[in-house]
Amino acid sequence: MEALQYPIGRFEPLPDYSPAMLREYINDIRDLPTLVEMAVQNLDAFQLQKPYRPGGWNITQVVHHLADSHINAITRMKMALTEEKPIIKPYDEAAWAELEDVKNTPINVSITLLHALHTRWANLMERLTPEQWERSFIHPEHGRRFNMKTVAANYAWHGKHHLGHIQGLKERMNW
Repeated sequence: MEALQYPIGRFEPLPDYSPAMLREYINDIRDLPTLVEMAVQNLDAFQLQKPYRPGGWNITQVVHHLADSHINAITRMKMALTEEKPIIKPYDEAAWAELEDVKNTPINVSITLLHALHTRWANLMERLTPEQWERSFIHPEHGRRFNMKTVAANYAWHGKHHLGHIQGLKERMNW
């Protein structure tokens, strides 16, 4: 079950990240919408409603979750860049995945949103100074600070993590 839930393993933050690593994370974030679009392009309505694991979200929920989560991520990053160590607001991801917009909005809407959002996000990160990469926000659920380097690493992982859910299900189902 662990391999189904964490197909690329759990996120493990590092003490620091090199400029080369940050460029890789930016590229991962930039490329994610295209990879998600390619992963779902031939799936039918039945397949989109299939959970990637027992008790997990279906593919539609995963795609909409990526948009919801990454909107929050860029917002948090911009807050950290413009405010002094802001305390961000967490949200209930599982509850968001059950809302009517997720159930009644075609996934291409969130994929289009991801393309635009990730272009903006990558453009922002490509231009951060070394000092800006060190800026941080405080996550009240974790009770600690997250700097922009860790945020970039985490969301590069996050995108691959959910892409792995989609790709893994397709492989197991021979789609």
